[in-house]
Amino acid sequence: MHVAFPGLGTVINIVAVVAGALLGMWVGHRIPERTRSVVTDCLGLTTLLVAGLSTVSVTDAALRDAVGPGVPVLVVLGSLLIGSITGSTLRIEERLAGLAGILHERTARRRGGPATKADTGTSAAAAGDQTGTIDAVGDPETHADADAARERFIEGWLSASLLFCVGPLAILGSLSDGLGRGIDQLTLKSVLDGFAALAFASSFGVGVLLSAVSVGVVQGLWTVLGVVLGSLLPDAHIAALTATGGLLLVGIGLRLLRIRDVPVGDMLPALLFAPLLTQAIIALR
Repeated sequence: MHVAFPGLGTVINIVAVVAGALLGMWVGHRIPERTRSVVTDCLGLTTLLVAGLSTVSVTDAALRDAVGPGVPVLVVLGSLLIGSITGSTLRIEERLAGLAGILHERTARRRGGPATKADTGTSAAAAGDQTGTIDAVGDPETHADADAARERFIEGWLSASLLFCVGPLAILGSLSDGLGRGIDQLTLKSVLDGFAALAFASSFGVGVLLSAVSVGVVQGLWTVLGVVLGSLLPDAHIAALTATGGLLLVGIGLRLLRIRDVPVGDMLPALLFAPLLTQAIIALR
């Protein structure tokens, strides 16, 4: 598919996520909680399916020939270990959650949500209005609702961002766009992400809408990398990166299914170490 400029695929993807999220937020209150839970489970299972298809890249002939038989699995394992240690040391997941919390508070103020009420109550207390203090501080249900909304926002933004940005289509599609090979992969991803955003937003709300920013930043960087590298990135390195990303998707699937809260955010550096470790092994052979 001919493209007018590098990055067009990412622009289409952002529009799809925003449209899906807005539609999900619009009809979300009409969908029963049980139905939303089932939809989230479906997304979790589908994520595991996509993850399984991605991890098959560990058997890619180009990767096997480059690093040797039996070594690709060790490359992925090493990338995950080094990346996870690095990420946990840098507290990436914690920082992402903190950033999401800040975004939620600012968004809640602009929308007149729980954060606004708390701020109003605090201002009233400072002015000597005891009623405002009781409403904002003394009502445990208000704080419980605010905490639940904050956690829902964080989970929606983080889960949607990781699902949209970590997948192999995000990486390979963006690289293909930057390399001038077309946006077919990102077009497919846009359709998938649009439906996923609709389902996510019906359960998690506005946090999913802001994941469009994550998509723009992450895929934009991969597109720029593709433009810079040209066709210099070997197939073996892409296969290692794709297989590693597939395992991260497994972690996301487990989180969506509420099986285990895998700290996928801390594992993100593994995507950087996968091609680097592949190159190191090739150099040592």
